[in-house]
Amino acid sequence: MQSYDVFNGDADGICALHQLRLAIPAEARLITGTKRDIKLLSRIDSCKGCLITVFDISLDKNRQDVLRLLAQGARIEYFDHHFAGDIPEDNNLITHIDPAPDRGTSAIVDAHINGRFREWAIVGTFGDNFDETARKLAEPLGLSDDALSLLRELGILLNYNGYGATVDDLFFRPDELYKSIKPFQNPLEFINQSQTFKVLQQGYSSDMAKTRDIKPVFSKGENRVFILPAESWARRVSGVFANSIAREQPSGAHAVLTGLDKKSYVASVRAPLEDRRDAHTLCMKFPTGGGRAAAAGINRLPAEEVDRFIREFAEIYT
Repeated sequence: MQSYDVFNGDADGICALHQLRLAIPAEARLITGTKRDIKLLSRIDSCKGCLITVFDISLDKNRQDVLRLLAQGARIEYFDHHFAGDIPEDNNLITHIDPAPDRGTSAIVDAHINGRFREWAIVGTFGDNFDETARKLAEPLGLSDDALSLLRELGILLNYNGYGATVDDLFFRPDELYKSIKPFQNPLEFINQSQTFKVLQQGYSSDMAKTRDIKPVFSKGENRVFILPAESWARRVSGVFANSIAREQPSGAHAVLTGLDKKSYVASVRAPLEDRRDAHTLCMKFPTGGGRAAAAGINRLPAEEVDRFIREFAEIYT
């Protein structure tokens, strides 16, 4: 039987997949992409009788392909925390979908496998900027502060690697990054033994240093909008930069617009950490927008729509 593992190329998607395959090993074809590349089920042409396991991409954004593949006789198991819309009723579709604003797909898989590889769930949860949830997951493990800090850093770095207009912007292709962590049951061993960690650590430090002097183009109260240039380093750092400024001012909403070219931007939106609401509501006002209540994005925002985006942002987060 042909099997597919379909996963978001960010920290949450990679760590969700890794946990499940540590618990339930299976040989499967990997389908993934950059953080923004979420219509991944369209890449499966024909799937009669095959098994598809999906991690951390919106069912709503993949609805047509889910229905198409089910009609072909595929069996689909779906793990996710994004907006799903109406979930199709089909005996061949098993869903583990929870859009709660304070946990991601890694935490959903962790619950499904009874916490067997909790350290990786913590990494993915930190990577998706759910720091409080990650710390709660860690409490039963009795980790030292240094160990927890390393897991948090790894989550941020895995997430950082997922952002880019194409995989050419990334240090590692997400499928190759997953393969590099696949041998490790414990992420601390990966950190100590893998050159991949050091490459991401150095790249992250260099890219984030370039954001230090960037000022908001819009600021009202605690709410801010930033614009980054159309350069590879900026596209790589856009998501983690958005997470960083959100943690600086947890009562404010934040948006980062990063140039794709001279005519368009990619948008990363973070709801206030103290009121995780409406990020997806804002982004879905634009054709390529989507996400979840706490964090969402727009894959291509035309330059002429930037002013409207800022007005909508200000109206929702007043």
